[in-house]
Amino acid sequence: MSQFLRATCALVIAALLYSVQAFNPRGLNARRLSTSLKMADISAKMVGELRAKTDAPMMECKKALIEASGDMVRAEEILRVKLGNKATKVGNRIAAEGLVIAKIEGNKGVLFEANCETDFVSKNPDFVAFTKAVTDKILVDAPADITTLNAMSMGGKTVEGTRSDLVGKIGENMSLRRFKRFDTPTSKLASYVHGSRIGVIVEYEGDEEAAKDVAMHIAAQKPICMTPEQVPPENAARERKIATEKAAESGKPKEIVEKMVEGSVQKYLKEVSLMNQPFVKNDKQSVAEMLKQKKTVLKSFELYVVGDGLEKKQDNFVAEVQAAQAKVQAAAAAATK
Repeated sequence: MSQFLRATCALVIAALLYSVQAFNPRGLNARRLSTSLKMADISAKMVGELRAKTDAPMMECKKALIEASGDMVRAEEILRVKLGNKATKVGNRIAAEGLVIAKIEGNKGVLFEANCETDFVSKNPDFVAFTKAVTDKILVDAPADITTLNAMSMGGKTVEGTRSDLVGKIGENMSLRRFKRFDTPTSKLASYVHGSRIGVIVEYEGDEEAAKDVAMHIAAQKPICMTPEQVPPENAARERKIATEKAAESGKPKEIVEKMVEGSVQKYLKEVSLMNQPFVKNDKQSVAEMLKQKKTVLKSFELYVVGDGLEKKQDNFVAEVQAAQAKVQAAAAAATK
């Protein structure tokens, strides 16, 4: 056989071997294994959390998480693009229990949120009494922040010391999350609390009934600001990104896509702005129109939803509870000596 034929045969055999390797079952299995490993990284818990936030179908949540490599925020954006606004439930980023308290005395008021691990403890009389006492403390002593509040005295101990003792007694972790204190010499205050999970305080001038109605509206519709101009830039940018991705999939001309994006963003800005929202008691008029009719001016508002924006902390709560219980037991033992 000539040298040329040998070389040609060698090339043919090499090509055949390459083809076999490229399409053999082992190669396919390796690729399947790689895909299954990516899917294995997406836990059922992650899928459940995304479904709780978006109300999207389980399989769509899983696909979005795989596409986003486990990034929860990006996965939610992917679902928004695929499923539209129905993939987001307003105010559903709740991953903690607890209660919200609103208290007003004259022109002073407090909106306060305390968290615990379970709904059962949120109704515990000791926990409820503690949070009410803390609310009174904030109203009277006007601490600057949670750190200052925790260091204040309460019943012979600090607020933090009292909290720690309560953790030991009840056997569950709890925290003082946030508060807003109002002091309005020239304005009036009104509040609305839905159950013990949603609380609103509004600062206003004018009709008290109108102010209370607005507070109830805020609890129901959960606006994030008074007017579109006050929407945080990062929120508007995120909505623009989602609208752009969604409009791009339409296949329409660029100028039409740009109008679609702008329309979606403007719609979002109006939906989350209090004054532009249809009033819950009469959707034929906006909140702004209702207030004008009632000759009432709304100056500000604060809305708390229990656990809103929180993710379950992965701290070692068991260790803290055990430490608090040991502290209580040690104090009890010392008292009996």
